[in-house]
Amino acid sequence: MSSPSRWTKSTLIFGGAAIWGLLLVSCVMVDRTVVAPPQIAGATYVGSKECAQCHEEKTGHFASSSHARLALKDDKGRDIGCEACHGPASKHVAAGGGKGSIVNPQKSPEACFACHLDKRAQFSLPNSHQVLNGKMSCSDCHDVHEGAAIAGSGFDIEKQTATCTKCHTQQKGPFVYEHGAIKEGCTACHNPHGTVNQKMLVARDANLCLRCHLEAPVATTVNGVLTSSGQINGNAILNGTENHNSRLMQGACWTAGCHEAPHGSNVSYHFRY
Repeated sequence: MSSPSRWTKSTLIFGGAAIWGLLLVSCVMVDRTVVAPPQIAGATYVGSKECAQCHEEKTGHFASSSHARLALKDDKGRDIGCEACHGPASKHVAAGGGKGSIVNPQKSPEACFACHLDKRAQFSLPNSHQVLNGKMSCSDCHDVHEGAAIAGSGFDIEKQTATCTKCHTQQKGPFVYEHGAIKEGCTACHNPHGTVNQKMLVARDANLCLRCHLEAPVATTVNGVLTSSGQINGNAILNGTENHNSRLMQGACWTAGCHEAPHGSNVSYHFRY
């Protein structure tokens, strides 16, 4: 007579749930690294209320900012949220707001990198925006004092695209035939901080396009007329001519004279100039 199974389905389920709960508790209770605010030799903290005396246009809406979550306090219990990024401000106040007496992240990204270490690494990749050399600053794209610091987060993709097209005006359009990827935001294809790929693309060659376009038209000739085959509900399976597939193997979809207008076109719904 065989003995009953030691582990029942209910035992495994409840046991797994218990282990998962312990892991969650341990993650909450573990000591996390707190990044120290930048230091200025000889300067001490004055508190954010002192900053608001002159910079009300920055501090007035700071409570709605993503960075307000820092909510740091000094040993006297004063809010030093501003000084968490700009450093202790006593010298700045004494100098009447003199330059060089406070940390200015717009001049140097090091204050941002103190927390955003992953972004420093991305800016060091072969293709990136020119932040490390001082030609751009993080605040050119991010509003750090009000609202969500990441433009176009959530459903506001239009704001994200507007942030990019402030500089990349040629990609703004309007186009008669607009690439649907634009509606998903520029970050659907580009990493704005940097990648190993040209043009800061998130993937290289045709692999980028195939993330969305698992189906594509296949060129064939019917009675001497160029058409497409393999159509299924208006989409065509990418399984056709040797010429089409060989072009994909040679490079990206936007090269070799094919879809060279990936942001949009005014003359072709195939995104050609």
